[in-house]
Amino acid sequence: MKKISIYQVMTRLFGNKNEKFVVNGNLAQNGVGKMNDFTNKALQSIKKLGITHIWYTGIIEHATCESYEDYNIKMQNPSVVKGRAGSPYAITDYYDVNPYLADKVSNRMKEFEQLVERTHKNRLKVIIDFVPNHVARQYNSDVYPDKDFGINDDTNLAFLPNNDFYYIPNEPLHLAAGMGSLLEGELVAEYSEFPAKATGNDQFNAYPSINDWYETVKLNYGVDYGNGSTKHFEPIPPLWNKMVDILKYWCSKNVDGIRCDMAEMVPVEFWTYAISKVKNEYPEIVFIAEVYNPDEYHNYIKQGGFDYLYDKVGLYDSLRNIICHDAPATDITRCWQDLGGIDSQMLRFLENHDEQRIASKHFASNPNYALPAMVVSATLNTGPVMTYFGQEFAEPAKGVSGYSGEDGRTTIFDFYSVPEFNKWMNRGMFDGGNLSEEQIKLYKYYSKLLNFSISSKAISQGKFYDLMWVNHFDGGPNTNYIYSYLRYSGDDRLLVVVNFNKNESQQFKLKIPEHVFVDMNCDVTNIFTFKDEFSEVEIKEVSLKQIADDGIDIRISALGSCIFKIS
Repeated sequence: MKKISIYQVMTRLFGNKNEKFVVNGNLAQNGVGKMNDFTNKALQSIKKLGITHIWYTGIIEHATCESYEDYNIKMQNPSVVKGRAGSPYAITDYYDVNPYLADKVSNRMKEFEQLVERTHKNRLKVIIDFVPNHVARQYNSDVYPDKDFGINDDTNLAFLPNNDFYYIPNEPLHLAAGMGSLLEGELVAEYSEFPAKATGNDQFNAYPSINDWYETVKLNYGVDYGNGSTKHFEPIPPLWNKMVDILKYWCSKNVDGIRCDMAEMVPVEFWTYAISKVKNEYPEIVFIAEVYNPDEYHNYIKQGGFDYLYDKVGLYDSLRNIICHDAPATDITRCWQDLGGIDSQMLRFLENHDEQRIASKHFASNPNYALPAMVVSATLNTGPVMTYFGQEFAEPAKGVSGYSGEDGRTTIFDFYSVPEFNKWMNRGMFDGGNLSEEQIKLYKYYSKLLNFSISSKAISQGKFYDLMWVNHFDGGPNTNYIYSYLRYSGDDRLLVVVNFNKNESQQFKLKIPEHVFVDMNCDVTNIFTFKDEFSEVEIKEVSLKQIADDGIDIRISALGSCIFKIS
């Protein structure tokens, strides 16, 4: 299997070229990107970055404050919508496409199908979200109303295996002041819900707080959380087959991958059931799980059947600590060791829609501080690497857009844009435009790294060997800043060395044990040369004895990275 390189885009923001915005502005004021903004030229430009898959975020119809009642899409009450555009994770119809992503609302599904076809013609694959744990409070399918949730529920019981939702019997929902996106002076009917349903983030009461996922309701997979989390999976709860049908529906649209939101909040037994059924019909489909509990990683891979998991709690958090708080580079060793053999099934990233932008003041401020971490994310193992759109242009997510405030994240709730990314988009997609020299340099770095990571046999298919254990000696690398490892497959052998020190270059000797050369199928009588793939640095004519006993001399600049080809 080739290495996957994912480009995540917030679909509604990607093509929005508007440069003047109103805080909390509606669609007419602030504009919105469309699926048709992913032209052949745009897709080719993304591919040239070193991308194999595009994750189109926010495709499935979700809650919004915009009205589409002329198209039989019921308007959502702003009291239970986050932002004027709405959260892409508060689904209102699993069988439909978000209407404002289409040039013609009545043609929205056809435009999505054309987007998938266009993406494939440009030799890229398609990933979309599946949100299994919760739906919008006002879920209402305009495509298949007979498949709505809760139609046959017994609302007098908090839990029943056959119910689609969890209830707080005889209690109305109580929303606190300030919830939702109701603007001052806006007149809408008061939202009412009786009996109240449990809130999406496992709040089994009628009083969700402003910090809860109050705009969503929890779906019932047969776990009785009010009674010791007992499981009622025989017979199969009705919800299971409803969700399998939804997964198959989107697979029938020729998507190539499903990113499953908060997969760990859904019992692993469901995933065993669902993924096997889907892959029986669509064997090539890729399933990616958002899981944050390391104790559950092996369950969701081995039992659940997922292809890949988020590596947020492990590598992302460790790399962020190294970048921001000068944690030792040796923490990276602990990350892969803790995974217990599933390192190749972890999706690595430094940005996504949930995380703060590297260039924001809330993270690193300077995008160059993260370059060694990006090298590690892309080359540590054979698993996927992900880039969030605008990351390659140092988007800092400045300013208040609306509901999301200013927290270093690009909004997922508002009609808005990505200003630094737009300098590329608005000027013909990397014709130079008004990008700064630093932005162009950063883009070229990302492009070279990502293209190398997907083309190198050693990185996409090869073995990994951590060198840090053998390099604790006088004159060796300062392990607070230096991390080094080997990647190899056949005659493609690489030595990766990164320096996290922001201010100082590092000079040291680096040892590679003799037995690794045997594993790399090298003739141990050879004289070796190390040539950096990213610079003119070359270390010539070094014997194996010198490499293993004394170490090779390496000098690496501040925030530098070397990927030496061993020959």
